[in-house]
Amino acid sequence: MPTDLDYLERCVELATEALDAGDEPFGSVLVGADGTILAEDRNRVSGGDQTLHPEFELARWAAENLSPADRATATVYTSGEHCPMCSAAHAWVGLGPIVYAASTNQLTTWLAEFGVPGGPVNPLPIRQVAPNIPVTGPFPELTDRIHALHRRLHLGV
Repeated sequence: MPTDLDYLERCVELATEALDAGDEPFGSVLVGADGTILAEDRNRVSGGDQTLHPEFELARWAAENLSPADRATATVYTSGEHCPMCSAAHAWVGLGPIVYAASTNQLTTWLAEFGVPGGPVNPLPIRQVAPNIPVTGPFPELTDRIHALHRRLHLGV
């Protein structure tokens, strides 16, 4: 059976794919209770719709394709901790645990380091938006790779 790190590796691949396509580097995987990957997506905001986050899309997919019981036992793996919009969607749909590679705190620190101004929404951690969702992360093994993706996005290096 794959480990959390295996699923997160796939998320980093999807984040890289997103960046290569001109989007922000975020990728997510929805995994069923039996370890099967049910759906995956990457960030798609470059077209102008800032709600096209992979975590939000996976919540929509789960609402349309899984029973409430299956949603509750499914885990979302993601390259970066959910933003408030995605945390709320995750909670409203009734998905289970979230496992992320890099935290909101790490990302906000990196963005400040790169001189990127804050966004239109406060960067709240998942637990402040959806306190009943089990959360695991960050994973130090992936920190350098996630940091490098964001550095490439914002600084071109």
